[in-house]
Amino acid sequence: MFTVLDIATSGLVAQRANLEVIAGNIANREVTRQADGTSTPYRRRVALFAAGNPTAGGDAPGVHIASIIEDPSPFELRYDPQHPDALKEGPQAGYVQMPNVDYHTEMVNAMVAARAYEANVTVLDMAKAMASSTLRLLA
Repeated sequence: MFTVLDIATSGLVAQRANLEVIAGNIANREVTRQADGTSTPYRRRVALFAAGNPTAGGDAPGVHIASIIEDPSPFELRYDPQHPDALKEGPQAGYVQMPNVDYHTEMVNAMVAARAYEANVTVLDMAKAMASSTLRLLA
């Protein structure tokens, strides 16, 4: 019984972290500079899931975020010669390197993560209802 709760809880925690990564991608989809001022665009981040629940022990069932990596796909080029970060010379002069974040992909990923989160909440509710029914039968 408690294993079901642990598995669903690990899913909730992992999907919450995944939603935070997705929200960060959406928030930074127009950022063309790093915090230190260099004109390198924001690079999309992706949460990688792995089996197991390290908080409950090494071989405990569940899921967790193994790591958050940067997407190596190329940056988008947008023609905007007035932009302060536009390339000044070369064959791509006048183009601005934009983050490799696609808004529609991120929104679909957010919907999938929200559905997975809801599924884990449903599992917790069902486990709670089963435990309640069992206690009523025993009492």
